[in-house]
Amino acid sequence: MVNTSVELCGIRLDNPVIPASGTFGYGREFAELYDINCLGAFSIKGTTREPRFGNPGPRIAEAPGGLLNSVGLQNPGVDAVISRELPELARVYAKKVLANVCGFSVDEYVEVAARLDREDIVGWLELNVSCPNVHGGGMGFGTSCAGAAEVTREVKRAVKKPVIVKLTPNVTDIAAIARACEEAGADGLSLINTVLAMRIDPASRRPVLANVTGGLSGGAVFPIALRCVYQVYEAVSIPVIGMGGVRSARDVIELMLAGAAAVGVGAANLVNPYAARDIIAALPAEMQKYGIDNLEAVIGGAHNG
Repeated sequence: MVNTSVELCGIRLDNPVIPASGTFGYGREFAELYDINCLGAFSIKGTTREPRFGNPGPRIAEAPGGLLNSVGLQNPGVDAVISRELPELARVYAKKVLANVCGFSVDEYVEVAARLDREDIVGWLELNVSCPNVHGGGMGFGTSCAGAAEVTREVKRAVKKPVIVKLTPNVTDIAAIARACEEAGADGLSLINTVLAMRIDPASRRPVLANVTGGLSGGAVFPIALRCVYQVYEAVSIPVIGMGGVRSARDVIELMLAGAAAVGVGAANLVNPYAARDIIAALPAEMQKYGIDNLEAVIGGAHNG
């Protein structure tokens, strides 16, 4: 028997597989297809203080090896998440979730995080300072050491649960921003969010997305994610959730060798709603293939050579 369990900021997970925010909703639709309690955890849809409709359409476009999205943090707002979504989720899910917190000001991040911090089903607070599809928030905080550190520091003062900061790859030095978050008190990091990209329609000679640019996800970004996780692991001592283009159990092992303590599955859920379940089911055989008995023991293994 192999051991797939890992620890994330003091909480033990049955396995490292975590569906990423924005690709798994609030879990209830997937619970109609399979028992989502097989997951290590999952990250709920990014939540803001007020309800958001998101960006105008078109906001989805195909790309070679992936998908462009410019949804723009559509969500029902923190009041509805607390009063409706989390209680309904608790009926079908017995584990903890990551609450993905978004904002357009430091005060908004603090308020939303503090409110979600009080919910029993929430195990971690994931600060989204990396969304490329909104103006005046999201990635605006995550592209500088000072901005990311300020959000981290102020949220940490207001909450009790572990704070995990989600980083963007759309920067010159992701390791420097990771260090700034750690110094500001972050308990963990998650990376990467989507890569800024675009498509143009030759017929109309216009950008395909109404927002002009969007975030590229899917298999095409996996090597970028792997590189970022590898660099950040060497720069910090706090745990990292690696994500970006994960489609298989082998991808999970690669990211963990790069330094990930847990692994997010994003766009794959939109292609195959059973993706996370299938990756978990395939993990034991993939571990045996590479002579791995204890999955947690391989974290950062690529740095030991």
